[in-house]
Amino acid sequence: MEHTTDEAGRRPLGLVTGASSGIGEGLAREMVSNGFDLVVVAEDEGIVDIAAELSDLADVQALRADLATRSGNDMVTDFLAQQGRPVAAAAINAGIGVHGRLVETELDDHLRLIALNIVSAVHLGRWVAKDMVTNGGGRLLFTSSVASQMPGPFYTTYAASKSFIQSFALGLREELQDTAVTVTSLMPGPTDTDFFERAGMDGTKVAEGPKDDPADVAKAGFAAMMAGDDHVVTGWRNKLQSAAAGVLPDAVAAKVHRSMTEPLT
Repeated sequence: MEHTTDEAGRRPLGLVTGASSGIGEGLAREMVSNGFDLVVVAEDEGIVDIAAELSDLADVQALRADLATRSGNDMVTDFLAQQGRPVAAAAINAGIGVHGRLVETELDDHLRLIALNIVSAVHLGRWVAKDMVTNGGGRLLFTSSVASQMPGPFYTTYAASKSFIQSFALGLREELQDTAVTVTSLMPGPTDTDFFERAGMDGTKVAEGPKDDPADVAKAGFAAMMAGDDHVVTGWRNKLQSAAAGVLPDAVAAKVHRSMTEPLT
């Protein structure tokens, strides 16, 4: 997909959600560095700082929105519609985790996770895909996870949400095969972000083990999205884990996963 300016001389427009830190911030930096203007979305005020920094390189607009709510997602789609220009590439990346036994953790925390990780991805993914089809093409990226490949004890709803995203992305890709719109699934493993702290996963093997650089994950994700690949697994350890998950029975894979996510103390 070529990065061409429109009749007004503007760069193509991109979207990144969850862009205030981690992989999302990395994706925003990749897109701006590779010829895109950008709308960046997150709930926290850090998104304003990221937009201000990146505005030296492109037209970057920040939008603070709670994507775990219908109104927050509507705010994003309304804002995009008001731009009067098509979305050329979008990274649907926002997500959270909840750690602990399901029966010992708060229901509202899990329902918020489902609203953000799944409902928002469907809401924004559908709108963006429809916009891209209408305008003759585009690149769409969903952040999944290697956790999508097996049951995830002690963060059951997170792993299940990423299984949904993996299936959703590949299913949507097939639906759009006769269009110029491609859909890519980004499948990182443990990454050096604030995810584990925010999810309450400190004190687990996965949180204390080796992690990939979010900038490297973002670079691989952006490249796969622009190439129109169906998915990309980042990091050699994660490639091995994903391959192993493909041959292990789910019950066995769940036990293996448990050894990484169960509290050490």
